[in-house]
Amino acid sequence: MSRPSALVGASWLAVAAGVALSVLGPSRAAIAAGVVAAYAGFCGAVIAHHRQRRARVTALASTTNGATLVAYASQTGFAEQLALQTATALQGAGMPVQLLSLADVDARQLAACRQALFVVSTTGEGDAPDSASGFARRLLAGADGLRELRYGILALGDSSYARFCAFGHALDGWLQRHRALPLFDLIEVDNGDAGALRHWQNHLSALSGGAEIADWERPRYGSWRLAQRQHLNPGSQGAPAFHLVLESDHADALDWQAGDIAEIGPCHAPVEVERLLARLALDGATPVRCDTRDMTLAEALATRMPLPEPHFASMQGVPPQQLVDVLSPLPHREYSIASVPQDERLELLVRQARRDDGRLGLASGWLTAHATMGARIALRIRTNRSFHPPADDRPLVLVGNGTGLAGLRAHLKARAAAGRRRNWLLFGERSAQHDAFFADELAAWQADGTLQRLDLAWSREGGAPRYVQDALRAQAPALREWVADGAAIYVCGSLQGMAGGVNEALAEILGETALRELADNGRYRRDVY
Repeated sequence: MSRPSALVGASWLAVAAGVALSVLGPSRAAIAAGVVAAYAGFCGAVIAHHRQRRARVTALASTTNGATLVAYASQTGFAEQLALQTATALQGAGMPVQLLSLADVDARQLAACRQALFVVSTTGEGDAPDSASGFARRLLAGADGLRELRYGILALGDSSYARFCAFGHALDGWLQRHRALPLFDLIEVDNGDAGALRHWQNHLSALSGGAEIADWERPRYGSWRLAQRQHLNPGSQGAPAFHLVLESDHADALDWQAGDIAEIGPCHAPVEVERLLARLALDGATPVRCDTRDMTLAEALATRMPLPEPHFASMQGVPPQQLVDVLSPLPHREYSIASVPQDERLELLVRQARRDDGRLGLASGWLTAHATMGARIALRIRTNRSFHPPADDRPLVLVGNGTGLAGLRAHLKARAAAGRRRNWLLFGERSAQHDAFFADELAAWQADGTLQRLDLAWSREGGAPRYVQDALRAQAPALREWVADGAAIYVCGSLQGMAGGVNEALAEILGETALRELADNGRYRRDVY
């Protein structure tokens, strides 16, 4: 990450300064000293900023009022490290956080807590870490209801063991049995998998209101080209949604499965880059090297997170290359892939988001407005095994809303290509007139038998709002029949409202125990955000 690099850089500069002054001679030494002084001042600001954050973290254990609990169970120290990074990221985004070992968490604290994030490892053949054994004995045996608690779990493990992430799954099951509600589905991390950790960071950004939380690992993106962009819902009561087509020059980039995720490396709007350059009195055409490529300073700064406002003064006089080197890359954003490799292109369905000040969201603004046609889009694909299609030809029930249709569309494309035709789509949006995404395509799949059933729910068509969960309830007998025939249920779309409503409807229709068994057997899967 950039901040540790800045700390190392500051130490290096102290040595470099002495060397420069001793070997360059008076005039060159003066120039070198000036450069070193300017950059050292900047690094000093970074170091001070870093130390301030660390000082705040030391107080996290005593923070309680309205705080999000970040609790960890660590055997080797990795879970504790990730929990500290989680707490620091949320605190940096302005959220009050309490950081505790599970050994220090009791039933009273959980009952009083409204939101908790658990970072837990599994040791041996599925056991809790030693530090959490007491928690497991005290609480997992039973406790009062936790209806007010919303939680997320990052489960660390090693898939070479039979009971992979067993303690994380045990904790998840216990919380749900006591009526706590997941903020998102449990995230499994196999041997420190970087993709899973990026997925966790994406959820942290969402929980903190879209805050720009720098990636913990320096990203390595491929380069794709924006080939098409179509506004799908003009006149809609909802925010504009766009169908995007991206193309790669490399055939081996077309390697993913239905359910996988595109991680986008966004760029600032050009006007914001120009404003930053003007404040720093720098020429955007200056050549620099960034992310192993030669580019202009303007192009590089478009991909970087500037330091907070108080540190602008310390940037004055910093050489452009050193400025780029010390700034963190912008955080990635995740989107469900709406196509399959056979399409020979990667497609997305992206809705514009707005920040509190009215500006377009970082990634949605870049993809839907700021990037010009033909622009290069930084993208990497994250394997999302928990949402991959069934390996057999069992029936498939697809449920979603809004831009969640992207992930469901990829599944339908994969099923059509494999000749697996027992598919049922239940989809919800605002109005049939403006928000019928891919309507012609869905009609064609109905006509050729790929879609045996299609149920659409429009929430703004007059009368009482009707959502996709209402469509499920209306088709409860048919759903029971499909599940009895071995169907899997896949849900994709918004976490707020839809995911919880669909889960409640499924629990009513199938029973809570049966729904848990479907999840345990991989027949109930969700990709919600």
